[in-house]
Amino acid sequence: MSGDEGSMIIDDEDDIDDKHKIAKDTKKDVSIALPTTSAKAATAAPSHDKDDSNVPWIEKYRPHTFDEIVGNDETIARLAIFSQNGNMPNLILCGPPGVGKTTTILCLARILLGDAFRDAVLELNASSDRGIDVVRNKIKLFAQQKTSLPPGRHKIIILDEADSMTDGAQQALRRTMELYSQTTRFALACNTSEKIIPPIQSRCAVIRFGKLSEAQILAKINSVCVAENINYSDEGLAAIVFTSQGDMRQALNNLQATYHGFGTITPDNVFKVCDEPSPLAVQQMLENCRDGLIEDAYKTLSDLWKMGYSPEDIISNIFRVCKNLELREHAKLYFLKEIGITHMRIVEGSGTFLQMTGLIARLCAIGDKFKKP
Repeated sequence: MSGDEGSMIIDDEDDIDDKHKIAKDTKKDVSIALPTTSAKAATAAPSHDKDDSNVPWIEKYRPHTFDEIVGNDETIARLAIFSQNGNMPNLILCGPPGVGKTTTILCLARILLGDAFRDAVLELNASSDRGIDVVRNKIKLFAQQKTSLPPGRHKIIILDEADSMTDGAQQALRRTMELYSQTTRFALACNTSEKIIPPIQSRCAVIRFGKLSEAQILAKINSVCVAENINYSDEGLAAIVFTSQGDMRQALNNLQATYHGFGTITPDNVFKVCDEPSPLAVQQMLENCRDGLIEDAYKTLSDLWKMGYSPEDIISNIFRVCKNLELREHAKLYFLKEIGITHMRIVEGSGTFLQMTGLIARLCAIGDKFKKP
C-alpha cells in the first residue's frame, strides 16, 4: 500500500469521525432546544390567564388554604383543628355575606380529601335548589355513592344559602343526615341560623362569622391592586372600603368594575360605579346641621334627592358618616337617635322627601343647642 493510499484511508476515517461528532452535537442541540420551547410555553400560559379580563376577581383571588383567608382568625383556628383530626362534624356556618363562609369550608374539604376533592364533594346553592326533590334526588344519590377515601375521611355536601330551603326540604335533609352519618358530612352556609329548623341545628356544630374590618379589606384590595398593576389613590381605596360595608366580595367586585370602567381608582370613579350617595356630600350636610346652617344642609339633601337616590340609601349613608363625624359626644348621641327614628319610619313606608327634610330640621336644632361657644 502506497503512502497516498494510506493518507486517503486516514482522511476517510477523519471524515467519519467528524460526521459522528456532528451527529452527536445535533442530538445535543435538539435535546436542549425542546425544554427551552416548553419553558416558554409554560411561562406564556399564566400570562394569558392573567390577561383574561373575563375572570371575576372574586374567583381569581379566592383563597385555597386557611392561611390565605382574611379575618375571623378564631373561627379559622377551630376549623384547622378539624382538618388535623380528620373527623369533621356536620357544620352550620352563619354570618353576613362576603366574609368567607363557603371559601372556608372548601379549604377544609381540600385539606381533608386531597386528590379525592372533586369526586367526594357536592356543592349546591340552596337558594335555587331549595325543594324537597333536590334532597331526595341529588343529595341522597350522592350520599349513596361509593367513593374510595382515606381512613377517617367522609364525603362532604356543601349547601350554600341553606336558610332559603323550604321546611319540607329541611325535614327531608334531617333524615338524610341520620341515615348516611357514617359516610357523609354536611356543611350548611347561611346568613342567619334562626331560619334553620331546630332538629338540624342540634345535629350540627354552629360556627359564626363576623364582618371583616376596614383594615382587613383594605389590605386585601391593596394586594390585588399591586398584582393587577392598577393605578389608584388612597382616597379611592377608602371609597372601595366604604362601599363594601365589611363584604369582601362586594369590595372586589367594586374594585374590578371601577378598574374596567375607568382604569383608575379614585373616589369619583368608585361612586359613579357603585351609585350611592357620596359620603363627602353627606358629611358636608351633617357639618352644616352641626353648625345650624339649615339652608345649606337642605340644598345638599335636595341635590341628593334629585339624583334619584332612594331614602333608604340616603339615610344609611347618613348613619354611617355620622358615626365618624367630628361632633360633641352628647350631640352625636342625639343625632344618631333622630337618624334611627327616621330610618324606622322610612322602613315602615314613610320614605318621603318631607320625612328627610324633617330630619334635617331636627338635626339643625340639635346643632344649635350644642354649638361650641
